[in-house]
Amino acid sequence: MGKVIEYLKEELRGVRTGRATSGLVDHLRVEVASYGSTMELRELASVSAPDPTSLVVKPFDPSTIKDIEKAIQSSDVGITPATDGKIIRLPIPPLSGERRKQLITQVRKMGEEQKVALRNVRRDVNKAIDADKKASTITEDDADAAKAAVQKLIKRNEDEVDRLVAAKTKEIEEV
Repeated sequence: MGKVIEYLKEELRGVRTGRATSGLVDHLRVEVASYGSTMELRELASVSAPDPTSLVVKPFDPSTIKDIEKAIQSSDVGITPATDGKIIRLPIPPLSGERRKQLITQVRKMGEEQKVALRNVRRDVNKAIDADKKASTITEDDADAAKAAVQKLIKRNEDEVDRLVAAKTKEIEEV
C-alpha cells in the first residue's frame, strides 16, 4: 500500500501546474545514441528553476544536449525547449482555463487508478485470509479481525490518495 502512495506522489510531481518545478521533466526518458541506452533526464543533467516561469537543464555531458532536447520535444509535457549550446531553457507558459480542467481530470483519474490498486491489494489479502481460514490455520474470529484491520488500512490509504489529489487540484487551480 505504501508503494501505491509513493507511486502516486511521483506521478503527481510530473503534472504541470502554473509554476516551474524540476519534477516536470526529471522523469523523462532520454534515448542517448552515444551511450547506446535510455536514461532518465535526472541521470543526464541537472534541472533547476531559476524563476517560477522557466526551467534550466544543464547536461553533465554536452554531447547529450541534442538527445535531451529531442526527448523534451517528443514528450507530453507541452514545452518547447530553447538551446544555446550548453544549456536548455524551458519557458513555462501560463495554463489556460481549459488546460487546467484537463489537468484536474487527469489528476483525478490518477487518484482513482491508485484507489483501484489499493482495492486489488485488499482483495488479494482477503483471499489469503479466506484460504488460511479454510485450511484451519486461523480461527474465524482471527480472520474477521484481520479483514477489519485490512479494511481500516485501505480506508486510511484511500484518504491519503484523496488528500494528495485535492492538494494537487488546488495547486493547478491557483492562477
